[in-house]
Amino acid sequence: MDAQKRGPARDAGGMGRFRRKQTLPRAPRQGVNLHHDFGIRLLKLANVALVTLPFTLVWLLYYIRMVLMYPSVYRAGGIIVMFVVLYAFFGRAYEAFLVSLKRVSDMFYAQALSILFADGFMFLVMWLMSNRFPDLLPAVGTLAVQIVLSALWCWCANRWYYAHYARQKTGVIFDMRRDVEDMFGQYNMEQKFNVQFTCSVEECLNRLEMLDDLTSVFLCGVHSHERNIILKYCVANGIVVYIIPRVGDVIMSGAKKIHLFHLPMLRVDRYNPNPEYTLAKRVLDVALSVFLLTLFSPILLVTAVAIKLQDGGPIFYKQTRLTKDGKEFRMMKFRSMVVTAEDDGVARLSTGKEDDRITKVGRFIRACRIDELPQLFNVLGGSMSLVGPRPERPEIAAEYEKEMPEFALRLQARAGITGYAQVYGKYNTSPYDKLQMDLMYISRPSLIEDLKILFATFQIIFQKESTEGVQPGHVNAGSDDEPAA
Repeated sequence: MDAQKRGPARDAGGMGRFRRKQTLPRAPRQGVNLHHDFGIRLLKLANVALVTLPFTLVWLLYYIRMVLMYPSVYRAGGIIVMFVVLYAFFGRAYEAFLVSLKRVSDMFYAQALSILFADGFMFLVMWLMSNRFPDLLPAVGTLAVQIVLSALWCWCANRWYYAHYARQKTGVIFDMRRDVEDMFGQYNMEQKFNVQFTCSVEECLNRLEMLDDLTSVFLCGVHSHERNIILKYCVANGIVVYIIPRVGDVIMSGAKKIHLFHLPMLRVDRYNPNPEYTLAKRVLDVALSVFLLTLFSPILLVTAVAIKLQDGGPIFYKQTRLTKDGKEFRMMKFRSMVVTAEDDGVARLSTGKEDDRITKVGRFIRACRIDELPQLFNVLGGSMSLVGPRPERPEIAAEYEKEMPEFALRLQARAGITGYAQVYGKYNTSPYDKLQMDLMYISRPSLIEDLKILFATFQIIFQKESTEGVQPGHVNAGSDDEPAA
């Protein structure tokens, strides 16, 4: 009886139309999708082959002679396979092969990093397998050739893709968000998506046939009931759907599939990773923190001296932040602002390069993220992890929770130096969007995901958009501004 009373107007205008429309995907569109996917895979294989070829040649013609104590089959094939696996791993972590969604410059930057790390790891392996330090010149020459081939592939792949695949006729349907159409221009996605119209979810439900000629649809913050009506209609008619989720959708994405009472069920629980993952994550945190502190010790020393010489103030500052289950801890950073940054006791966020509170040394160490390195001591102490939701200041978290009570859900996991929101978002990404990204990470804990985020962090260090400030008077999730030390 309750189900019959719920939303008659929308059910009649939405689900009723869905049932009258055809329920089978359009056969021609399915063929186009297969052709598209096959073409993309061939492009990716061509990229891997091009990048692997120079490595293979220099390995067979030069470096193989240095490791003659190993069986020839292992030396010839195993090393090459190892390189391919490493390059593919880094490429996936940096999203280096997304021809249909990435700009040429973004793809090239991601591939260059992937090549650099894959070559670096393989050079280390060859050093360990040989009796002496390998000659660097062939490796550097190989890297240069690979970078050139990668640049050519990125340019040619982009030209080929948009020459063979027309812009997708796209509709944008919103509930919470109305600015999504502007994002196509901001992220240079107009060559991929040809936006035909933008409308509210109510308009769409009243006239679902407006979707018939579209190739793709963006659903922006639409509630589950309305979204499901549109989603079923699109799937039945072969229309690709991109969903900007709500918080509940993100939580549901981590649901475990079970069978109970002879019924399919989804089990949703609080963040509760298995003991093996928890132990492995802690071991990784300690081992990498010790290694990085040792590796960067000269940089730590030089930075400390530079900060002291700048104005004679404290080198470090400690700030109260929140970690797992709302526990407070003192987070360490190099001081990048003047000592009197917040003498009035008001927490303010950085407005970027226009912020006159940031010192000259502070601008440099912020741009290179050197100011974050002392947090490795927090990781060793157990209050933070290398990967996790960025810790927030209690007073700012309280402000967010007044409008978004679900913001506290970020505190299910231990705070991290880097995280999903830092890698895939920006400094000035909205609190709601950062919350969703943090919940995406929390919903599926995985050591592989942690490693991907760690390596992907290198990709954003020198990207300007990842350090953009917020507008004066605005607040922002994951802030890293400092009061007087």
